[in-house]
Amino acid sequence: MTSQPLPTIDPHHAPPIGKGIDYELFLDCVHCGLCTSACPTYVELGTEMDSPRGRIYLMRGVVDGRIPLDADVKHHLDLCLNCRACETACPSGVQYGRLIEPFRNDLVKTHQAAQTLPWWQRLVIFNIFPYPWRARLALAPAKLLQWLRLDRVLAKIMPSRMRAMQEMLPRLRSLPALPEFLPAEGTKRATVGLLTGCINDVVLRHVNWATARVLQKNGCDVWVPRSQGCCGALHLHAGQEEPATHFAEKLCDTMLARDGVDAYVTNVAGCGSTLKDYAHLLAHSPYAEKGAKFQAKVKDINEFLMELGPVKPTHPLKIRATYHDACHLCHAQKIRQAPRDVLNLIPGLELVPLAESEICCGAAGSYNMTQPEMAERLGKRKAENLLATQPEAVFTANAGCLLQIAKHLRTEHPNIWVAHPIEALWASYTGEKYDV
Repeated sequence: MTSQPLPTIDPHHAPPIGKGIDYELFLDCVHCGLCTSACPTYVELGTEMDSPRGRIYLMRGVVDGRIPLDADVKHHLDLCLNCRACETACPSGVQYGRLIEPFRNDLVKTHQAAQTLPWWQRLVIFNIFPYPWRARLALAPAKLLQWLRLDRVLAKIMPSRMRAMQEMLPRLRSLPALPEFLPAEGTKRATVGLLTGCINDVVLRHVNWATARVLQKNGCDVWVPRSQGCCGALHLHAGQEEPATHFAEKLCDTMLARDGVDAYVTNVAGCGSTLKDYAHLLAHSPYAEKGAKFQAKVKDINEFLMELGPVKPTHPLKIRATYHDACHLCHAQKIRQAPRDVLNLIPGLELVPLAESEICCGAAGSYNMTQPEMAERLGKRKAENLLATQPEAVFTANAGCLLQIAKHLRTEHPNIWVAHPIEALWASYTGEKYDV
């Protein structure tokens, strides 16, 4: 199939949306349709405009001036999870993320983005979640309600959107902040900078503790800068490139302040995919060199451990488990085997294959708040596939996936352990009983 010639557009009347996108990226798509079976929204809805090639057609049509940017077009684009499964399926190497993210950024910059959230929810996602101390303060009442066992009772009278956010919360634990430095156990093998994340360190701090301890166990000096903040992923995936860039620049300054660091380690797939794209995000900023330098050393915790050569655990975990591939780990970072290799190190653990493991669970950053109906459908679909494996434990390597999957299993199956692979590894190192 031959590519169509580039359209001739009068530069004085060029549409502002998408004009900065390299047009050749649109032409990479040959409309073969192999992406459709990998796309969660197409799998659920079966409509062409809710498939990757359909959305590429819409974006290209808007850029060409052939399609008006109306509410229907915005709806189809908003429904995209940006899970990048289409990139894995595409034989032509279409860089879908390089199309949807700048297109959404233009919608935001020109005030043409659809407002799918009430003001208070936008405030929470973009002005509270990225700041750990604000998030911790905002969640203090929820923590008190959990302690008083009133959270489920009050949820029944909450407005639907507020109830949906409340249902996503895990049990909020009281754990101290990680020390700024944790020394290696035994012979030192590496020095790492641990990225704790923003909302991740508020609701899933126990995962950060497990990560730091596993790194120590594997001979790593662990540096945890107190001044680190959000990586910018929440804003970037919502089309807000300017604040995302600001967060990225600040994080580069913080993490590059120390010499002799062998790797910057993250345990959140969504953060990791953004961190590994800093060279692109900061390419036109004064931080271009710093972004590339930082990105070159970013590693997912599973990836880093398997490259280092992990210390073998000795305490058996005699459980039947399955693993869900977080989208931004398997599709964006192309990491599939490393988390499974980590789990297969554990004596006694039976890892059962999961049907549709690479289909999104519906979390997708803030998607389960911006598109609650589709997120609910995908969450239920994922829960059905998980339960079909008859698991005692479900593992996944992303904060959003952990919260989304736990929400969909919690009510009827509260005894299933939903955890990060690193939590299982730490339990097998120590013999401590894991906390469901």
